[in-house]
Amino acid sequence: MKPFRSLISLEKALEIVRSAVKPIERTELIPIKEALGRVLSEDTMAKMDVPPFDRAAMDGYAVRAEDTYDAKDFDPKILREIDVIHAGEISDKIVHKGECIQVSTGCKMPSGSDAVVMVESTEQVGAEVKIFKPVHPKESVSSMGEDIAAGSIILKEGDVLNPSKIGALAALGIQKIRVYEKPRVAIIPTGEEIAELGCKLREGQVYDVNSYTLSSIVEENGGIPVNFEIIPDTYEDLGSVIKDALKYDLVAFSGGSSVGERDVLRDVIQDLGDVLFHGVQIKPGKPTLCGIVGDKIIFGIPGYPTSCLSNAYRFLLPAVRRLARLPPRIEVIVKAKISRRIVSALGRSQFLTVKLEGDVAHPVFKESGAITSMADADGYVDIPANVDLIEAGDEVDVILLR
Repeated sequence: MKPFRSLISLEKALEIVRSAVKPIERTELIPIKEALGRVLSEDTMAKMDVPPFDRAAMDGYAVRAEDTYDAKDFDPKILREIDVIHAGEISDKIVHKGECIQVSTGCKMPSGSDAVVMVESTEQVGAEVKIFKPVHPKESVSSMGEDIAAGSIILKEGDVLNPSKIGALAALGIQKIRVYEKPRVAIIPTGEEIAELGCKLREGQVYDVNSYTLSSIVEENGGIPVNFEIIPDTYEDLGSVIKDALKYDLVAFSGGSSVGERDVLRDVIQDLGDVLFHGVQIKPGKPTLCGIVGDKIIFGIPGYPTSCLSNAYRFLLPAVRRLARLPPRIEVIVKAKISRRIVSALGRSQFLTVKLEGDVAHPVFKESGAITSMADADGYVDIPANVDLIEAGDEVDVILLR
């Protein structure tokens, strides 16, 4: 056994991770239909106006605005309809004094017209159209370039592409866009006590949970998980797999980071590179380890499923998002009253999972090996290291798990 020499605060550990993780530089060209959630790697300039012509913004009649100035509810102006066009159609006729053309929303404005009278303000009898309300020039007209002007920067490097931004690209006819690549994260489970799904469990074994929870965290936050087979907790095996994993952007081990006789991950990383920290003032997950080999960050995350997942939320999630150039995850926080007294470990930040019933938060943490401590939870309470007691009925901030 190799006891921890010292523990660092959660805040200090997160600061170290943030400083060590360098955002990805590689880029790729992808179709915009695959671009949701991706990060632009260059500014995007409009090469055309949107709309590319003056168009009707309402169903009604294209008119010369000056022909409607005296229109009143009981004394309408009467114009002669000379054509009818629908969206996508173009009239070859010119609107002269006293004339109008019936248009649909989106139509190119006919020559000679400068406004649209909404159909609700009109009445048509044969070819005569009564106009009951005046309009001013450009009324109910979307001018050429009003949405996007040719030559303007519509999206900037670092923008995260959402549906509306993808819509702007489509409006410009852009089919492909250059984005930063997604970081690839090696997920490596360790230990003789875990087995692959589908295998028959030997006595003393449990199924590999962590590969799937860690992969989900990576994928949900802009990365590509690369799953390795389960490897033994030996110095030789760990050293060999680290060398193989260095072709990826980040490496996450589950298990092997504690202080037992077989927990040698720290020694391997120390010999190949540098250990940035080992041992954090948190509960669960005190044995969390972070190191660097070459220019790649390596996490050693405790093997117990609840410890693994809770610490993945704290460390792996922000590291993957920073690699992917995504902004920090927005936490959704709700107020609730704790249902029972909680005695925390003074000097260690506690990740306390809770289930919500109305405005009451019920703790559901069982022990570090119970994945249902997370599966049954709606969120968690982050109890600071300087708090050792929360009384029943105290109001707490619940950070929702999504």
